[in-house]
Amino acid sequence: MKTPRSPGSLRGQLLRWLIVPLVVLVALNAVSLYRDALDAADIAYDRSLLASTRALAERVSVRDGKVVADVPYVALDSFETDTLGRIYYRVGGLNGETVSGYDDLPPVPKNVKRSELYPALVRFYHADYNGEPVRIAALLQPVYDDSMRGIALIQVGETLDARRALSRRILLNTLLRQALLVLAVATLVWFAVRLVLQPLMRLKQVVETRKVDDLSDVDASMVHREVRPLVAAMNGTMARMQTLIGSQRRFIADASHQLRTPLTVLKTQAELALRENDPAAMQAIVRSIAATTDATVHLANRLLTLARIEHGSGSTPSHPVSLAALAQQVGLELALPAVQKDIDLALEAADGEDTTVPGQELLLREMLSNLADNAIQYTPRGGSVLLRVRRVMDAVLLEVQDSGPGIAEEEAEKVFMPFYRAQAALETNPGGTGLGLAIVRDIATLHGATLAIGSADDGRGLKVSVRFAAAAVARPYTDDFALSQT
Repeated sequence: MKTPRSPGSLRGQLLRWLIVPLVVLVALNAVSLYRDALDAADIAYDRSLLASTRALAERVSVRDGKVVADVPYVALDSFETDTLGRIYYRVGGLNGETVSGYDDLPPVPKNVKRSELYPALVRFYHADYNGEPVRIAALLQPVYDDSMRGIALIQVGETLDARRALSRRILLNTLLRQALLVLAVATLVWFAVRLVLQPLMRLKQVVETRKVDDLSDVDASMVHREVRPLVAAMNGTMARMQTLIGSQRRFIADASHQLRTPLTVLKTQAELALRENDPAAMQAIVRSIAATTDATVHLANRLLTLARIEHGSGSTPSHPVSLAALAQQVGLELALPAVQKDIDLALEAADGEDTTVPGQELLLREMLSNLADNAIQYTPRGGSVLLRVRRVMDAVLLEVQDSGPGIAEEEAEKVFMPFYRAQAALETNPGGTGLGLAIVRDIATLHGATLAIGSADDGRGLKVSVRFAAAAVARPYTDDFALSQT
């Protein structure tokens, strides 16, 4: 499975997601401002160019049937040169002839429309003149006298040096201001992110400086509202760790206490065997050692089963399991001890009824074995044990009942505690471990089942009921099974 990539620094991501889009937006804004400034500069220069054209048009008149331009030499000098470039002009007559100025000034292109910005018959266009780009204003000026009337064309062009210089100044000023704006905003964002992340840094410090055994809750009010679910989840994890550690400690304490007695007995028996010279007496001691060893192995197996259920079985996947089929297998396994005690062992399961539940077959078998084995152990000779599996509405019900001494009502809850043994159980089977029903409870809890304990149907003995939610996928069990010894 591919390992997910680390998200990296939260501060770095916030800064990138805030500053990078800001830089892009500022760049787009700078381009827009630059274009707007160029348009404004073009309008201003075009207005100045139009003013020069109008000033020249005022000096155009008709004299003796000809168009003349009365342009003084001072005006000609100012038209021909400027501090930031050169200015050219041309006055055209009624028939297109050059009256004054530069007769090779580029003509007006056919596709150039009249400018709508000014109340004059003027057109603006770009052209190349003497190897330089120029901007030209072409004004149609009516001229007339008593003998004739017509339209003269006045053209005034200027090189783009002044406009380019202004464009560079606008661009540099725009970039400088936008760069200062980005720098100022980035600084503010950096300080803001650092300030906003301070509660997380305090949380980190609190967690890092805690003692190893300190699993108390972290105060969620020290962080922002959006981070509090994370703190709540962390507190929940620590609470579960506390429960797990407490359970482990109790298990270790109980296990050491329960194992200490049989191990002490084994040591005592071994020392007696070493001092005994009588073969018959030594054989009796060895048989006692074997019995004690069996009991110790049985206790150790029960302890390991309990530990596996509490700490390791939750990660095992569930599968559909037929309780009726499982009860049949357990009944067959326990048939011999039932026969040896002359106990009537029976299984009651309806033909064709769906008794499938989702679960872990190994643990469910352990649960059934514990219930059935307990019933056989505490049922007197000649009694009866019934394993019943049936479907009740949307659930599957497992019942194990016997004709033994039962459990007093005041002890009904205590018997599920590890190592607790009811008074009747102590009298019937003094060598028990007190772990059978604790294991049953844990397995039932693991499978989401509810556990109930009460009297058998006839009012005598004990009945333990385990109610399971039915599996979504059913596999009907069709075999009837009964074990009986009469």
